[in-house]
Amino acid sequence: MLRALSVLVVCVLLCLSAPAEASIKPLPVDTDVDYQLGGAAAVPANVGIVVRDRHDPPLTGRYNVCYLNAFQTQPDERRFWRAHWRLVLKRNGRPVVDSAWGEWLLDTRTSVKRAAIARIVGRWIDGCRAAGYDGVELDNLDSWSRSHGLIRPRHAKALARRLVARAHRAGLAVAQKNWAEWDGRAVGFDFAVAEECGRWHECGAYVRHYGRRVLVVEYRRVDFDASCAGWGGTLPVVLRDRDLLPGGVHAWC
Repeated sequence: MLRALSVLVVCVLLCLSAPAEASIKPLPVDTDVDYQLGGAAAVPANVGIVVRDRHDPPLTGRYNVCYLNAFQTQPDERRFWRAHWRLVLKRNGRPVVDSAWGEWLLDTRTSVKRAAIARIVGRWIDGCRAAGYDGVELDNLDSWSRSHGLIRPRHAKALARRLVARAHRAGLAVAQKNWAEWDGRAVGFDFAVAEECGRWHECGAYVRHYGRRVLVVEYRRVDFDASCAGWGGTLPVVLRDRDLLPGGVHAWC
């Protein structure tokens, strides 16, 4: 009896002392979004969601999403990634490049490399949380499609699962970016950033996965008009210039 009571006391003490997972604030609906990866700017009253690069501070009084390039490298961070050269995907000894943006692909093919990438990106995630962000966007989930067959979809899914779990432990909601055909809820994604879904006719796929928790970003007026006509009544849609400059194009449905 005494032994059973002792075990019970220990269990209670452990439960009381264990750190609780931080609560996650869901993405709001019925508000507009601004996409500010090229630099921070003020927003009008209709904008309740702001997406910014992890190096910029969140905007007080808004729901803030922190941008992370989780599956590729930023062009201006090559020196950093040269110090982690084994994590850069190579073909014939040379880095595999996303030619559209000049970004190196990260090598997600083994669990050891995924763990190492997750440790790096995990520190960025923790930095987003410490800065006061509410969520994170993990860009280039579909880098496997630009890898010349070296990376498989399962590798991307495995890293995504690690990163989503890390963000959730920090109390951050997580956005799926790219690969509209795949339902990222399978690894825990909470909402989506649907870049140019009007142009590529992908908005409906994201809506099937995430309902109204989809942020639509368009770069061409014709695609913006189409997205507004089809989805502007239910989703936040923003038109931006491709460089996402603070003084660049801003329009909402």
